Amino acid sequence: MLLQGSTRASYFWDDSSGRAGDTGLPASGKPMQKGMIASPSWPLFTEGYVVYKGKKAKFFVGDRGPGVPSNSGVMIDLDAKTFADLTGGRFNPATLGVDGNGGMGHIDVKYVVTKWGDGVGKKNHPVAFSTGAWRYRDANPAKPPQTALVKAERSKKSVKTQQAIQTFAKPKIMSEPLTAPEAIIAAKPLALSGAAGAAEQEVRDLGATAPVAAETSTGPSTAASLALAGVLAAGGGTYLVAGRLRRRAVAEES
Repeated sequence: MLLQGSTRASYFWDDSSGRAGDTGLPASGKPMQKGMIASPSWPLFTEGYVVYKGKKAKFFVGDRGPGVPSNSGVMIDLDAKTFADLTGGRFNPATLGVDGNGGMGHIDVKYVVTKWGDGVGKKNHPVAFSTGAWRYRDANPAKPPQTALVKAERSKKSVKTQQAIQTFAKPKIMSEPLTAPEAIIAAKPLALSGAAGAAEQEVRDLGATAPVAAETSTGPSTAASLALAGVLAAGGGTYLVAGRLRRRAVAEES
């Protein structure tokens, strides 16, 4: 879909016989046929379709027109056979007109352009023949509209992307919390030696014989143990006993 809109449409049938006011062969050089329309401004051989009361008919631009009627908003001249099909009438080959549709000569249609012709003409909503737009090459065609299907696909992709981000960012919860000694061991980045190692061992022994309470004045036992492990790993002398931090002098190794 390159362009969509609505307009009033008339009909014609130029068979170069001189009947019904036709002026000869269509401007494209193609013989008059079903599916050919005349446009006041679109490039020749532009393709698309029109819709009228749920009925759809394909077209290609093969001629120029309407002339004066385009000044009042009649921007498509359908071929008489297509016009008859859309309105429930019948094409009259003797008069080149449409019979049996209640005398309708103009209808309101929706149009969709699916392919622009390569020649001169305006690649946008149609304008009156009198503007002369059909004589100039359009280097700035209309921006294709977004269809409901494209919007739905983009919305679906956006939802999937957000779900993936949420799944990736969601924190993983351990099935069972670590005990104080286990937390120290899990968080320990490297082995200590000397006085710092002795302090760590004392805390391990304390944790094995007297488990730290689930909640202390400084927070959960696991959080406190992890904080302790960081201090020990740094070589300091601060350690946790029953939820409180106490200072312990660490003698330098000789």
